[in-house]
Amino acid sequence: MENFEVKDIKLTQYSHGAGCGCKIAPAVLNTILQQAIPGEPHPGLLVGNDKRDDAAVLDLGDGTAVVSTTDFFMPIVDDPHTFGKIASVNAISDVYAMGGTPILAIAILGWPIDKLSAEVANHVVEGAREACREAGIPLAGGHSIDAPEPIFGLAVTGRVALEHLKQNGGAQPGSSLFLTKPLGVGMLTTAQKKGKLQDGHEALAVKSMTTLNKIGAFLGTLPYIEAMTDVTGFGLMGHLTEMCEASEVSAEINFDAVPMMDRSILEHYFEEKCIPGGTNRNWASYGHKVEPIEGFQRAILCDPQTSGGLLVAVTAGKEDVFIEAMKKEGFDLAALGKIAAKKEKLVYVN
Repeated sequence: MENFEVKDIKLTQYSHGAGCGCKIAPAVLNTILQQAIPGEPHPGLLVGNDKRDDAAVLDLGDGTAVVSTTDFFMPIVDDPHTFGKIASVNAISDVYAMGGTPILAIAILGWPIDKLSAEVANHVVEGAREACREAGIPLAGGHSIDAPEPIFGLAVTGRVALEHLKQNGGAQPGSSLFLTKPLGVGMLTTAQKKGKLQDGHEALAVKSMTTLNKIGAFLGTLPYIEAMTDVTGFGLMGHLTEMCEASEVSAEINFDAVPMMDRSILEHYFEEKCIPGGTNRNWASYGHKVEPIEGFQRAILCDPQTSGGLLVAVTAGKEDVFIEAMKKEGFDLAALGKIAAKKEKLVYVN
């Protein structure tokens, strides 16, 4: 085992992928999840694999439901503590995306014990504990294996009142789309992995990735939120197409209104060819469902996000009420597009 100080470790050098960018492509995932023989539906299962939603939801029969999810990936940053926190915030997000509140987490750890010390892994777990403390939940256990590359994440359990449950389906024509975090994580982290990230730019991505989507529990209480999902490895386009499919609608996006971390910075890294491999895999999987886009637009809209924001559809006429409610919660949001009646393509960009 190499004898490095923890501060000298660069975790991204030990993995071939990074964060949610190492997700299996949507088209491949669809093949994996296909069932030759349909299973018997469970009477209490409200949300399962067939929904392509953020978490599973089981009706408890008392007006509430349990929300269950898991998410794990390879390092997206070099610092072990930060990696553990990002992976944990990302996993917890799936509960918030259903309008729920997390109550418990357990860890998933794969570690190359012949390459990286147990002390480094401890720093990863400490990052997870910090994220769980911020979410107000215990990190109550977990499971570990010896693996060729470092992997970390959580399995998270939450709960939600049935009347507050939000799904990725239900968006109606005329409703407006909002995103609670800006895009660009995949491009910035790819620049870091390539050694092209300029001083000060790492903080842009890390701040976003370590911020909990706690606002999701509040959004669950708002009756004019028609649909909600979090934007992660499939990019804004991927998760929006899933919302459109689940809602049997199309969407129209104003690219200039899409929130980005800093457009001029991202345009610089686009010119430097800091495009995650996941971006091209994403487009190859769902590009046929979207009006053709190229260049910088495609790079941003298909950029794999790690611990990204919540994409919400707000009932037509309630936009001002929503914007004001979000301002009180510390968010300054503007609509990035609208839901339309179903057309030939699922998403159109102008």
